Amino acid sequence: MLAELAAEGENVGEDLNSGLASFDKILQEAELQALYAEGDDIRNALFTIHPGAGGTESQDWAQILLRMYLRYAERKGYKTEILDLMPGEEAGLKSATVRVEGDYAFGNLNQESGVHRLVRISPFDANKRRHTSFAAVFVYPEVDEDIPVDINPDDLRIDTYRAGGRGGQHVNVTDSAVRITHIPTGIVVQCQNERSQHKNKASAMKVLKSRLYELEKKKKFEKIEKMEEAKSDIAWGSQIRSYVLHPYRLIKDLRTRVETGDVDRVLDGDLDEFIKAALIRRKKGDEDQPAAAEPE
Repeated sequence: MLAELAAEGENVGEDLNSGLASFDKILQEAELQALYAEGDDIRNALFTIHPGAGGTESQDWAQILLRMYLRYAERKGYKTEILDLMPGEEAGLKSATVRVEGDYAFGNLNQESGVHRLVRISPFDANKRRHTSFAAVFVYPEVDEDIPVDINPDDLRIDTYRAGGRGGQHVNVTDSAVRITHIPTGIVVQCQNERSQHKNKASAMKVLKSRLYELEKKKKFEKIEKMEEAKSDIAWGSQIRSYVLHPYRLIKDLRTRVETGDVDRVLDGDLDEFIKAALIRRKKGDEDQPAAAEPE
């Protein structure tokens, strides 16, 4: 209709452009929906960030990544809740665990699992030298209450400690923070965002259930163990994406070869191009797998 009015000389250019933009957005969303092939893709997500070796440099990079993913979630209309955050001594963070609520939060964020590498002039180096930093992102689907995950209480070690924060602000005066260790797998989860020890324990148990569910879904302990071992080897050879801020500006995904020079836009949470490419790569990989043999 708008095209017909434009042909008749009516000034509908602005409405036409708006309509085309809306249609293009709907089309892109439909294309994205077709890429969600796994049953857990639609679930909420839990993700953790761990800096690699390098002290303040890597801890600061982990903080930058946390902001990037929080901004990404905001752009997508997801709700986020920081379940645990351990600040670094000087800057950045030692670890963070975040819950992301929204349709296909896991399907999207799971494409970000892996090691992320940053090259920049260090803001912490008085000599302004170039530094390389690493941080790892691990993503798990949140497990609903109706999904059975058997956890033997005898397999758990539960420790409580006093939650802390930089500068002494908002520090609890009671041992409300909770750390749970699943002894058979060595998985450790913790939560300190609530002042109630009971609430922190419930949140930590939810994270533990999600991680055990992911382990059980893969059916092999070796896979989860390799992923856990990667936390101690967050370095060269294992990164999925490089972010170069000096001597040039470029972000390149090493799996999909997608790259962009608009570094600020990506670090501000615009990850759709990278995530879509990773989803396409995953779908192509699934299609390339040989079909299961028919039972005789």
